[in-house]
Amino acid sequence: MKYYIIAGEASGDLHGSNLINELKQLDPEADFRCWGGDLMRDAGATLVKHYKDLAFMGFIEVIGNLRTIFRNLAFCKEDIRRYRPDALILVDYPGFNLRIAKWAHEQDLRVIYYISPQVWAWKEGRVRQIRECVDKMLVILPFEEAFYKRWDYPVEYVGHPLVQVVERYKLQTPGEGPDVSPAPVVALLPGSRKQEILKKLPVMLAVSRYFPDHQFIVAKAPGVEDAFYQDLLAGYPNVSSVGNRTYALLSQAVAACVTSGTATLETALFGVPEVVCYKGNALSYQIAKRLIKVKYISLVNLIMDKEVVKELIQDDLNPENLRRELDSLLHDPERRRRLAADYHALKELLSGGGHASANAARSMVQFLHNDVH
Repeated sequence: MKYYIIAGEASGDLHGSNLINELKQLDPEADFRCWGGDLMRDAGATLVKHYKDLAFMGFIEVIGNLRTIFRNLAFCKEDIRRYRPDALILVDYPGFNLRIAKWAHEQDLRVIYYISPQVWAWKEGRVRQIRECVDKMLVILPFEEAFYKRWDYPVEYVGHPLVQVVERYKLQTPGEGPDVSPAPVVALLPGSRKQEILKKLPVMLAVSRYFPDHQFIVAKAPGVEDAFYQDLLAGYPNVSSVGNRTYALLSQAVAACVTSGTATLETALFGVPEVVCYKGNALSYQIAKRLIKVKYISLVNLIMDKEVVKELIQDDLNPENLRRELDSLLHDPERRRRLAADYHALKELLSGGGHASANAARSMVQFLHNDVH
């Protein structure tokens, strides 16, 4: 089988690489071509376009890069047409992937979506397009099955792939993991795109001055050059950074400041008390605020359907609020106990589907086999 996989972010690259490894177990002759990153390339796929060249977020930022986006769409369609895959596998990244799905459906290509777009948060009407264009939808959040059922669209819950990713890391590096600092560590995870890092990291760095006995360590995003961080970190004596060692950092951290997204879930699976930080372009935020339907921005709170971790959003993300929350996470034993219990319940929910990447690969191969026959 020939698989064409499109992922547009670091998390998609991670989950796409694990999916490729599982597909190869079931289909040793499989050939892969992808949009993704280093992990998917290292798993054996031919990398066509790196996600760092696709990282546009927010309404205003997207509008400013429309020409590049349309050029990428045209190039992608032509590349798929030349490759002639047996299946197109789309990993999240909805703005781009749903356009490709519509086109691929018109070309009679089999379209599989792994990791649903967050249509339950906003643009719910996109479900109609998904139902028309996507032959098989595999979801990783437990509440998504019920959501799609309301639209009379059957989907399959395979579990969340991060559970196995984190567990595998812990098994490979038992104990405390590689040392990142002799002092108590506060992890700073400001995101994977320059524009979001520039919004959030300065606030996180300002808080480090209130905790001189702690070492604040920034998890650098893959694909962002070191010089970018050096300029931002200058003048903060108890702040350093690590690259490609986020899990080693989380395995030692006593608390974390984390941007919204997949990182909030990873931090929870490591059992690290966290405060969720979000600050975006002011106009983009005001537009999104009027469109987004969900109560929370972090996956931890969304999955648990309650405020497990504190969310500091837009103007609320300031040094004083962040200092107060971080102080509570570090020094309130009862709050840490409640967090630990909630994190345990979260993991149980996400483990319900078993090994997500293996489940997804098995489902895809079975679907394609039945479709052929």
